[in-house]
This record gives sequence, structure tokens and C-alpha cells, in this order.
Amino acid sequence: MIPHYIRRYALIPLLSFMLLGLPQAAWAAEADAATEASDLDALQEVLYYLETYNIEGVERQELLDNAIRGMVYTLEDPYSDYFTEEELQSFEDGVNQEFVGIGATLRYTEDKLFVTDVLKNSPAAKAGILPGDIIVKVDGLPVTSSEDILRIQGEEHTEVKITVDRGGQSLVYPITRAHFTLPSVTGTVVPYSKVGYIAISSFSDTADEEFAEELARQRKEGIGALVLDLRDNLGGYVDSAANIAKHFMDDQVLMYIADQSDELEAVVIEDGQSIGMPVVILTNELTASASEILTGALRDNDIATVVGEQTYGKARIQNVFTLSNGSSLKLTVQAYFTPHLEDFNYVGLEPDIEVEYNAAAQLVTGLYEAGVRRIDISGGPASLSINGAPFPGYVDVLKDGDKVYAPSRLLAALVKGTPTWVTSNQKLTITDSAGTAAGFTVAAQAVKLVEGESYLELHEFVKKYPHIRWSYNQGTLNLSNR
Repeated sequence: MIPHYIRRYALIPLLSFMLLGLPQAAWAAEADAATEASDLDALQEVLYYLETYNIEGVERQELLDNAIRGMVYTLEDPYSDYFTEEELQSFEDGVNQEFVGIGATLRYTEDKLFVTDVLKNSPAAKAGILPGDIIVKVDGLPVTSSEDILRIQGEEHTEVKITVDRGGQSLVYPITRAHFTLPSVTGTVVPYSKVGYIAISSFSDTADEEFAEELARQRKEGIGALVLDLRDNLGGYVDSAANIAKHFMDDQVLMYIADQSDELEAVVIEDGQSIGMPVVILTNELTASASEILTGALRDNDIATVVGEQTYGKARIQNVFTLSNGSSLKLTVQAYFTPHLEDFNYVGLEPDIEVEYNAAAQLVTGLYEAGVRRIDISGGPASLSINGAPFPGYVDVLKDGDKVYAPSRLLAALVKGTPTWVTSNQKLTITDSAGTAAGFTVAAQAVKLVEGESYLELHEFVKKYPHIRWSYNQGTLNLSNR
């Protein structure tokens, strides 16, 4: 499978020891007699004692690695780190979307493990796995929780046996795990519109080239507006983000940077060009680092409108220094600020139009803002399409007898409204752009609350918004604003 980025918070091991009456080494005694011992001499002494007298046994390289990590972690900087050669390779592979697995994205919900997408030419695709398949067994053992995803992961060239339920039919696929590269840029022209959609999942070392190719392709199709999806993009190479910014702006400030001197230096985009069309950027709480550089630059230069959630808040730049033993130090070397000199570190960038939590609602709002007028939604627990084109996301539906409930944020977005929940009277109100309000209550069974999220009963919803059409069949909800 394609693993999601996992933020790693390293635990620093605390090494406690006591020496009782052990003789000092000759070189150490001579060092003690010296007028002054350097800090490095003290480190060498500790290494000597640990290797000579510690009864637990020690690995010299492990001690050195942890000593360096201790120095780095003392900075209390979550972005600085120490990497062995293997760890650095893993880090760079993640940025460049290089993975080992079966090449499918998965979602565990409703006690089922759904295949949401299958990467082209991946081991899963070659074996015959399809989006929408439900994985019921891994190596013959039943899937009972999201933890079973870990059993699908494994080493390259090893085999895993996947059993899927496809429309009631049980199918078994042996799949050999392999190395594959996930594209950093995907996109489409939204059907029945002249609006382009481009998603950047990582600012890899090829993302700028991939973006240029996709934008050129969509320009040939005659797009007049662009939705740029930076949700779940945790960053990558700043140079890649800067090269992508050249397609939007010229002779404008990308960001300001400052090093230890605290002197601000403007980073100006040169040899670029104005994109010449409306731009909407989609963000969420995992839009970070280089994604925030691009978002802040396009927002502050009045090039783009930002839709979605407040971003992650990483306004620091790291450099990787190679050490003499082959390991590397990733160190924060610069702070950066938006063109309006906003320091959003640990805070994040606020969107112009806030749409929380629901990815499908964020997308619908962004498409409306870019100029899309016709919206036909089709989705289920493992899929989302708009106007017949697939998009990242899903639509969760609750069914209670003859009542069908859909996410209130998605329905509110579909009617260009804003939902407001009042706990005291258990009432949800949708207020549209004209200021007209429609109310729905739990008491009337028009609203359900599940894990803090509200769902609206569709029969009740269309009484207030009769221009909305809907149907629900075999787990797929269809919604239309026509």
C-alpha cells in the first residue's frame, strides 16, 4: 500500500550509569592532570568507560548516534534531526514519493477495509485489484481493524495474499511487493466547465516538471480558472515550490527569509509569468512547509483565494549537512515569512473561506469559487466523483430505516451555505449567501450526530432546497444542484 506520511517524534534514551571504585585508564589520568580538558575529551572519556566497563554491552556507533541525537533534540526544534545513511534515504524517498508496497490507497471505515485507488502499473494493478474492492483477508487471516493494514506492508520482493469482496464475489490475489513512485502531481479539467484542477501531493524533485506538463496540458484544453489542491501536502524542496510559483507570478516576492542575523532578505520570483486566470487554493491542517510558502505567496500577492482549513504552521527551512561518517544532520537554518511579513510558525495560515473537516465540501466550495456552476456528486465510503470525474475523497452516508443522512457540511457547500450548530437546542442552521436560513433539529430526526459530525436527513433537506436532486443506491449517494 501507499503509506501516509507519519510524523515521527523521536524519543531520546536516557543513559544512567554509576562507576564504583573502577580504576582510571592511563590516558584519562593524564588528561585529569592537565590544566583543562576539552568537551570533546570528556566525550571520549565517556565512550571509553562505557566500552570498557559497562556490563550490558554497547555498540559504539549506537552510542555516537544517540549522543548526536541528544545534541540535536536539545534544540527543542521539531524540524531538526539526525539521520543515519539508511534513515536519510528513507526520508528522501518519502519526499520524492518513493515507496515499497502493493501500490494501493486504503481506507478503513464501517468495519471494512476499502481500496480507494490503485496506482497505474503498480503491483496491485498488475494483479487485478480494483478501486472499490473490499479487502476481507490478508494472508488468509480476516481483516478486523485498521491495524491489519500493517500486514499488507512489507519488504520488497516478498508476497502477500489479498482476498477481496467484489460485489459479493470472493477473489484471491497473490501480490509481490515492489518499489514504485507515486506521481507528485495529478489533475483534470472539471467536466462541463473551463476550470482546471491540479493536486500537488509533495514538492518532490520532479514536482515542478510534473506541474508544468499538467498545466500546459490543461491550458490546451482551454481552462479559464484553476483549483490548486495542496491538502495533505507536508512540503518538500523549496526550489521545487519556487519553480512552480514561476507559473503564477513574476517580479513579485515569494517570501522573506532570515537566518541567525535576523536580517530580512526578500526572495523574488524572476523569469516567471502571470497565470492570467482566477486561482483557488485548497488547504487543510496538513498543508505545511513548502506548501505554505506557495499558499502565502499567491494569497499575499492577490493571485489566489484560499479555501479550506488553517494550515499546519511550519515557517522554517532546513538544510541537510553530510557528516564525515556518512550520516547527515537536518538543521533549521532559516525562518521565512509571507510577502506581508506574516510569521505563522506553529500557527498556520488562515483561509479566506473556511470549510472545516469535510474534504468533499472543501472541493465543492473551491470549484464554485473558481467558477464551476454545475455540480453532480457521486460518492461512497471509498470514492468521490464530480461531474463524472474522479477526485480524492469520499462521502459517508448513514441509513436509518427509510431515512438517509448525508454530511451537513457537504450539503451546505452544495447550496453555497454555511452550517452553524447550536448545542443548547440541538439545532443545525444553514445560512446561504443571501442570508436566508434553514433550520434542522435532532428532535425532528432531521439531524444525526456521530462522533462530533452532523448529518442531515435528505428528505428533510430537499424540502428546504427543492432544486437539489438526490438518490442513494447500493452504498452510492448521488447529489445534483440542477
